[in-house]
Amino acid sequence: MNIKRFFKRSESYVLLIIILFSAFITIINPAFLTLENLFDLLRSSSGTAILAIGVFLVLISGGVDVSCTTIAIVGQYVSVNLMIRAGIDSIWFIFGLSAFIGIVLGAINAVFVSLFKLPTLIVTLGTSSLYHGAMLEFFGTRAVNVGDLPQSVKSFGTFNVLTLPRADGTTYGLSIFFVILVALLIITYFVLKFTMVGRGIYAIGGNLEAAKRAGFNTRKTHFFIYTYAGFLAGIMGVIHLSLIRYSNPNYIVGTELGVIAAVVLGGARISGGTGTLTGTMLGVILITLLEKNLIMIGLSTYWQQFFIGVVLILGVSITYLQAKFQDGGRTIIVKDEE
Repeated sequence: MNIKRFFKRSESYVLLIIILFSAFITIINPAFLTLENLFDLLRSSSGTAILAIGVFLVLISGGVDVSCTTIAIVGQYVSVNLMIRAGIDSIWFIFGLSAFIGIVLGAINAVFVSLFKLPTLIVTLGTSSLYHGAMLEFFGTRAVNVGDLPQSVKSFGTFNVLTLPRADGTTYGLSIFFVILVALLIITYFVLKFTMVGRGIYAIGGNLEAAKRAGFNTRKTHFFIYTYAGFLAGIMGVIHLSLIRYSNPNYIVGTELGVIAAVVLGGARISGGTGTLTGTMLGVILITLLEKNLIMIGLSTYWQQFFIGVVLILGVSITYLQAKFQDGGRTIIVKDEE
């Protein structure tokens, strides 16, 4: 690969930061750079990465979605409560119901964005409050503890597709969560790279009016973006439930800034039209490393919010300056997925 071209890409800088930060953490704690720790990081970050895929699609289309975490918790909490009340013990049922709820809530976002032409930030900020308030009113505020969870949910959370032994005879492995993430990444990449819908997402993010003149059906594209983002949020909600084995209706609501920061850090321009899935995943990895290792280097958990804010500002600044430098001060309209 051409070195000059390599350093023109936002992902390259994120990758270098990940390598340097990982080396620093390994010096402090040599156990960091082990296969077991890698598997643990993949397991704990897969849900966030799935949510980031949906946020990525919204961002490259020129929008901002701050309702993603709310949709995830609504899908999770409503589904697990209905599952318990109906006496159903099936992981397929909760995945299907949570994904369906996500699609419906995402479609509501799409109606306001596409049909009523309202700003995406205002729409998703409003619907986030609406969805969460409705859930608390109609399904209550009582948390679902591990003892109340259906066995299929608990078993799914500990299922590994690859199991390896430790020296003491116990085992660790690669979680099924990561396999789901990889499958969703492949599907999303295919859509962006080989379909008109994928090209339309980049096109309307670069210039909405130009996309219309080029023949893209912007209404259908918006509906795909927000329903697919809702679907991904529903999937993430179940994975989060299986991971922590506890459902609280107030969990993860308000943490969407970290997801957006990861996507922006990975090179997705907040104004739309540019971004890659590779950069998004690298951004998620970096944010996850920061969140999980700040205490190890002597900083309190309160610094997480500080660093996420810094990352968001730097990510926006870098992508803006990079585009200005590469295009001689003009704005790049459309850039296809790699």
